[in-house]
This record gives sequence, C-alpha cells and structure tokens, in this order.
Amino acid sequence: MGTQSTTKTIFLLTSMVGWLIFGAALMYLFPAIADRLVNNELTHTWMATLSRGSYQPTLGLVVGSVAGAFSTLLTVVWYQQFEERA
Repeated sequence: MGTQSTTKTIFLLTSMVGWLIFGAALMYLFPAIADRLVNNELTHTWMATLSRGSYQPTLGLVVGSVAGAFSTLLTVVWYQQFEERA
C-alpha cells in the first residue's frame, strides 16, 4: 500500500465533512424544493405542517451554501497549492 501525507489526509477528511453537510442541507431543503416543483395540495399541506414547527428552509439554504462554497474553495486551493507537489 502506498503512503499518504498527513496534509492530504486532513484535506480529504475536511472535504468529506463539507460535502456531507452540503448533502444534509439539501435533504433539509427537500420539502421546500418539492413544494416549489410539484406545487400541489399535498406539498402545500406538508409545508404548512412543517411551518407550524421550527422548519426554516432559509437555514438549509445558508448552511448548504456556506458548506458548498467552503468545500469548493478548499478543493481549488488544494489543487493550486499542494497537488503538484504531492
């Protein structure tokens, strides 16, 4: 088996966590996305029920955007600064 630098291991783990958070935000946003795409009585009822609780689609949008931007930026920096040397 080959060896891998500590820096690359940290990059891979950090990137994985960022994309997992991004995916979780998309799952959190699914009811709002479904309501906009399908636009029927069932999805409207679903959103009304969720809105009575603490469901805030804006939270998923902000967290997903930040996680996606961070992961993308991390990947760009990695490939510009470190990949050529590894």
